[in-house]
Amino acid sequence: MILMDIYDTASWWTLVIAAQVVIGTVYFLWQRKSNKEPADKLTKKKLLEWKPLPLVERDFEVDEPPLMEKIDEKVLNVGATSFLCLDKEPSIMENAIKSLHKYGVGSCGPRGFYGTIDVHLELEERLAKFMQVEETCVYSYGFSTIASAIPAYAKKPDIVFADEKVWFAIQKGLDASRSTIRYFKHNDMNDLEHLLEEATAKKELNPKRRAFLVAEAIYFNTGKMCPLRKLVELARRFKLRIILDESLTIGVIGKHGRGLTEHLNVPRDEIDLIVGSLEHSFATIGGFCAGTHFIVEHQRLSGLGYCFSASLPPMLTQAAISALDILEQKPAIISELDENSRKLNLAIANLKHYRFSGDELSPVKHIYLKDSGLDDCMKQKYLKNITKYCLEKGVAMTVAAYLKEAEVNCPEPSIRLASSRKLNDSTISQICSLLDEAYEKVGPGTDF
Repeated sequence: MILMDIYDTASWWTLVIAAQVVIGTVYFLWQRKSNKEPADKLTKKKLLEWKPLPLVERDFEVDEPPLMEKIDEKVLNVGATSFLCLDKEPSIMENAIKSLHKYGVGSCGPRGFYGTIDVHLELEERLAKFMQVEETCVYSYGFSTIASAIPAYAKKPDIVFADEKVWFAIQKGLDASRSTIRYFKHNDMNDLEHLLEEATAKKELNPKRRAFLVAEAIYFNTGKMCPLRKLVELARRFKLRIILDESLTIGVIGKHGRGLTEHLNVPRDEIDLIVGSLEHSFATIGGFCAGTHFIVEHQRLSGLGYCFSASLPPMLTQAAISALDILEQKPAIISELDENSRKLNLAIANLKHYRFSGDELSPVKHIYLKDSGLDDCMKQKYLKNITKYCLEKGVAMTVAAYLKEAEVNCPEPSIRLASSRKLNDSTISQICSLLDEAYEKVGPGTDF
């Protein structure tokens, strides 16, 4: 009897609860349907009132991009950084075309995923032999080489010391590493030593924390040469790993074109990682990293530009091999370039209306307006007028381009001149006289 009462009570409450659930569900769905406004009833007023949020929270001032067009063959080009003038070498073009017929245009994948072809392995082997290191790895884009190499080693817990004038690709590599960054004054080894001593006192430098030192052999933003011997001395004293960007020195200085380490007779093993470019002296595109097998092999799984970008097209890889052949067979072309760089340095030092920055052996020189009280925007405007005037007169040069909002310590506006083997006394004199003439015609103080 007791069991029957409990069963009847349970059944009764079950029915009540079930009824409440059903009634509540129906009421909720009815309310939702009645409150939902049909799409066709949206009024024009509501559409006009809606304002999307901006994709960028603030406005950016963007300079008018330079006009890109083909430069006539008769024009003297001192804006392009083909220092050895191998970009139109017949043998290189012939070998590249043969490679095109053999392999096709693209590599169809990253190096680790169907993108490795025999010419890639040959180029890496040749570069390792040329640089006198254990191993090299080749990237498909010069910018991404150093920008990928830095974060492949430096991570969030680490600390990195870098020159304040390093070029934009290095800055992006430092950002990607998320490490603690300390910038020292440009080429100022006393300031670097002070920062290192300060970091040691604060225990920011300690055996449990990796520390790196990043510099350029010749700085793309200033043309000045790095005091490498002092840099190595400080790195060994404070136990830092050195990453040296030799993009502007490999194929440019040194008896055989091996860069600043050869020029200053600094042993290769003193530099933990050497980064080079194929886009200046090798008549192609891409870049490479050189060092010990242990260090370079790490990038094949950790270098973002190596792992996730399509590999260097075979025909351009072959172009680099052919350029390397010429460099090894005719090392005298390095001396020709160095001699022209010295002559250009002496000539631009005598310009009336400009000052300049650049080591005598640097193939890159920066020309600045002398103190004129102008802000950077006006300097940029006048420099563009000057380069345009020079182009009309038969000499092509370029204003150095920077991303003002993104650069660390953005450099002063300048005209960037590139030395090359094709220069001679006559063309150097023409460049300098034309620069002074352009200043007087369209520079500051004119109504142009």
